[in-house]
Amino acid sequence: MAGKMKAAVFVEPGRIVLDEKPIPDIGPTDALLRITTTTICGTDVHILKGEYPVERGLIIGHEPVGIIEKLGSAVRGYREGQRVIAGAITPSGQSYASLAGFHSQSCDTGHGWKPMGGWQFGNTIDGCQAEFVRVPDAMANLAPIPDGLSDEQVLMCPDIMSTGFVAAERGEVQIGDVVAVFAQGPIGLCATAGAKLRGASTVIAVETVPERIEMSKRMGADVVVDFKKADPVDEILRLTDGRGVDVAIEALGTQRTFEACLRVLRPGGVLSSLGVYSTDLTLPLGAFAAGLGDHKIVTSLCPGGKERMRRLMNVVASGDIDFTPLVTHRFKLDEIEQAYELFANQRDGVLKVAITP
Repeated sequence: MAGKMKAAVFVEPGRIVLDEKPIPDIGPTDALLRITTTTICGTDVHILKGEYPVERGLIIGHEPVGIIEKLGSAVRGYREGQRVIAGAITPSGQSYASLAGFHSQSCDTGHGWKPMGGWQFGNTIDGCQAEFVRVPDAMANLAPIPDGLSDEQVLMCPDIMSTGFVAAERGEVQIGDVVAVFAQGPIGLCATAGAKLRGASTVIAVETVPERIEMSKRMGADVVVDFKKADPVDEILRLTDGRGVDVAIEALGTQRTFEACLRVLRPGGVLSSLGVYSTDLTLPLGAFAAGLGDHKIVTSLCPGGKERMRRLMNVVASGDIDFTPLVTHRFKLDEIEQAYELFANQRDGVLKVAITP
């Protein structure tokens, strides 16, 4: 498809700018999506700051909501003009990792490890902070949006809902569990919601930003510990009568929060880690019970694929939890540089921004 489009492009550390790029060509198994709404993720800010390396000239963004503009010759079961989402992580559906049930992991390396598993949009291929995006392996990744759901209602599905929920799922939260969630950014808020949906009777959130404390209660937190007013480890142990929590979810990516999760776990508890770590972690001997605590430490990356997206949109359609309040700001694609400035500096109580072409 000839022609040009506007797109947010990584130029160099500290600079993501609006530029003109060619509208992508598609192959037989791809789809071309016309973006109707997308958003900025914390990971995009890591890219902006040069903390996560991507190629210069790459279009950024990995949370697409849109309309099918064009289908590859081999794609079946979809039609042009259909409203769809695709996950932030785009599995091939045919790799060893996919067929082993790990739909977020690397799809085409053959050997070794590709950073961030099957994350391609805005990482190894052009992303979706643009007017159009090429979706690879369309039949494994495009999920039709149910009638009656708006773009903003499903905007959280591609990444933060999928990521937040998987912490509760892989952490094996059970009915009656006590769960601690460290940090209530967008991912942590979704982890709080996911723990409640899985049956946790008490969710203890750890946060200090007033808007996020308030939002965490809307997402299901029963108690919020302000870490600037009290030591969260002492406070959580006090709240659980010294027993500790069944599952501790780490949603920030720092040594301090990882260690705190370990210290609040009951014997045999699960530390479910979502954070992206930028330095080596160390395990404190006491909290690790010298390796004898029957603890389980699990890590997860946002599950992708159309079946995952279908399930998440079912949750949205059920109305049990309303995720639309997480969208706190709205910008046009033309204003993407201002949107990054706001989001990167966490000003004005921002949680998520909706970007519309």
